[in-house]
Amino acid sequence: MEFCVEDSTDVSVLIEDHRVVFSCRNGDGVELYNEIEFYAKVNSKDSQDKRSGRSITCFVRKWKEKVAWPRLTKEDIKPVWLSVDFDNWRDWEGDDEVELAQVEHYAELLNKVSTKRPPPAMDDLDFTTTVVSCSPAELQTDASGGKKEVLSGFHVVLEDTLLFPEGGGQPDDRGTINDISVLRVTRRGAQADHFTESPLSPGSQVQVRVDWERRFDHMQQHSGQHLITAVADLLFGLKTTSWELGRLRSVIELDSPSVTAEQVAAIEQSVNQKIRDRLPVSVRELSLDDPEVEQVRGRGLPDDHAGPIRVVTIEGVDSNMCCGTHVSNLSDLQVIKILGTEKGKKNKSNLIFLAGNRVLKWMERSHGSEKALTSLLKCGVEDHVEAVKKLQNATKLLQKNNLNLLRDLAVHTAHSLRSSPAWGGVVTLHRKEGDSEFMNIIANEIGSEETLLFLTVGDEKGAGLFLLAGPAEAVETLGPRVAEVLEGKGAGKKGRFQGKATKMSRRAEAQALLQDYVSTQSAEE
Repeated sequence: MEFCVEDSTDVSVLIEDHRVVFSCRNGDGVELYNEIEFYAKVNSKDSQDKRSGRSITCFVRKWKEKVAWPRLTKEDIKPVWLSVDFDNWRDWEGDDEVELAQVEHYAELLNKVSTKRPPPAMDDLDFTTTVVSCSPAELQTDASGGKKEVLSGFHVVLEDTLLFPEGGGQPDDRGTINDISVLRVTRRGAQADHFTESPLSPGSQVQVRVDWERRFDHMQQHSGQHLITAVADLLFGLKTTSWELGRLRSVIELDSPSVTAEQVAAIEQSVNQKIRDRLPVSVRELSLDDPEVEQVRGRGLPDDHAGPIRVVTIEGVDSNMCCGTHVSNLSDLQVIKILGTEKGKKNKSNLIFLAGNRVLKWMERSHGSEKALTSLLKCGVEDHVEAVKKLQNATKLLQKNNLNLLRDLAVHTAHSLRSSPAWGGVVTLHRKEGDSEFMNIIANEIGSEETLLFLTVGDEKGAGLFLLAGPAEAVETLGPRVAEVLEGKGAGKKGRFQGKATKMSRRAEAQALLQDYVSTQSAEE
């Protein structure tokens, strides 16, 4: 909002959540006061004013994204949608030609805004453009269980777009075209392909809307990466070789085999101080032959680059070639948390970080985990680590004792089977509790090459383990067939075949298979 005043020098501007207040003193020392009500809430903490000569410009940010701009009148429709009493703020009685020109200019503006019409729409999350082309396409996506799924759809090319195609380490935007979901945006030369599952007619006018929550998250992470990269280089000469904006965390690859904890702490402290300093972030476009390009940080341009070079600058900190989306002020980052470093590839280190809302979500998850652990461990947060260590030691001791008992049980079971009246032909045993070692101890203790020993452990109707031991030739023939019956997989050698099964409920079928084989062999003999 721009206002004309007699002299902006002594004007005080106070932007509050529901109004903006002006005050000043005239030449006689009389205090003049004016105010404009906002008929909706604005973000007063992130609003500011700028003044020059006879004008004051107020930059007011919405209270939150995805809401309409506040009206400056009570009614939806008003003959003059913005009506302000300027009498206290200007004196048009001067003879100066410049002042007279300004009088005419502002009189013309006032006439224009006096036309009867509804308040202008100021929502900047969507815009209208034209469909250039629409062609059949396929998109490979990640389905459940780690499998890939191929979707059939269309690549829509628009005359212009506000959806960012993936590139420069940043994932693509999501959004809608005429309320049709855009599932992927990719760059192809100088144009962007929007993948949709429904076609759109070339030449038609469409409305494009961006998924703001995803966009703003990417803005925070990308601007955070620029800031960390610049500070790491400035403080310790640590160069960034690549970065990745991940779904939950982001990673910066630094050209160094190691980064100390002290360096990480210093970088984190410095970047957060710059956030508190509210440094502006600006975007410029330079021509390829501009001498200033040589002073701009960057890792080179794509082979198919066309047009001007886009430069993102953090005031007093960094200028960098970048095609990505960024915040306009570091204060929008809120906070940066560096989670630590990991060993990277080829003598490099990976620095893991979170910015903005991701830090809040991380804290919420961490706090939830702390509350759950406090309840489970029956101790305060400060004692969690010690309590878990005690549990681990107790568990190791129990596992050791359990293993010894299981071995004793396996030996006893082997002797019982060996001395059983039913010994011979096919001997079977199933236990819900047990493991591969339990079955192998039994097989080792029995040590018979004349009898087929079929052992299984696990859920009687679900998954489990199996072992087949006996004459080498018989086991080699029957092992794969048993695995097939149990819908599992296995391998074996020297008279022993073992593996995993998914259908233990078919044990009876496997046992019948073995019994038939033994009967056939006996008949042939």
